Amino acid sequence: MNKFKIALFSFSLLVAFSCQQEKKADDISNLQSVKTTSGEMTTEEVSYDIDGKTFKSFVAYKGDEVKPVVMVLPEWWGVTDYVKNRAKQLAELGYFAMVVDYYGGGKTVDNPEQASKLAEPFYKIPINAKLIFDKAKAQLLKFPNANYDKISAIGYCFGGAQALNMARQEDELKGVVSFHGNLMTGIKPKNNDVKILVLNGEADTFVPQEEIAAFKKQMDSAKINYKFISYPGAVHSFTNPASTEIGKKYDMKVAYNKEADEKSWNEMKTFLQEIFK
Repeated sequence: MNKFKIALFSFSLLVAFSCQQEKKADDISNLQSVKTTSGEMTTEEVSYDIDGKTFKSFVAYKGDEVKPVVMVLPEWWGVTDYVKNRAKQLAELGYFAMVVDYYGGGKTVDNPEQASKLAEPFYKIPINAKLIFDKAKAQLLKFPNANYDKISAIGYCFGGAQALNMARQEDELKGVVSFHGNLMTGIKPKNNDVKILVLNGEADTFVPQEEIAAFKKQMDSAKINYKFISYPGAVHSFTNPASTEIGKKYDMKVAYNKEADEKSWNEMKTFLQEIFK
């Protein structure tokens, strides 16, 4: 059983983490779940503590057979119905999907000011995102149908940045996919075998050309196996049908793009099939 370290970092929006080394199985000792089965689909809200603070991640799967895992990293809005539905779509494809709760309590927010405040610490101290990710990942040991040896991550916007963050740090992942996520996370990539797929909106003003160039240079220098695709005319948050109204409400350049959404999802499906061979 592999061991991993929980580093000590403290800032205002996160609880302090105790520095310790423990077996992964120990991480699930306080796990609780609320299970719902509809037809062949099972969904569960999985609760666990991190130094006294409760986190509520969400899993979706079909059947009891062992299946590859896709960790789903949400937009900065939190564990919303949108990202839960993405997990259900992945379950329909035959994967065990888990949406990671970054804020605690399964918290969601509905305005960019609140979202920015909650997401900002993970950009300032990016290793904290890995601590949250590792704790959520450890809950998979509770599920005999989740293949702990075949894990990937996909993410949207903030979650896309965190997927790339994990690829730079997490040797055990088979691959990650970023949908319209920020590219530079403050962590230098290891020269590892984690494959990366970046699905970007060509007109995304939140991911400027300078950032794209810096990302590609960083990946090339570290000899990382990555693929970068830009969709013409697509702006930030192009996969979320609710983003157009959000853009209008808050005067943000975000909007849904059906063609880019469908094409990027198909790219992800092919990518997952390849990394899990």
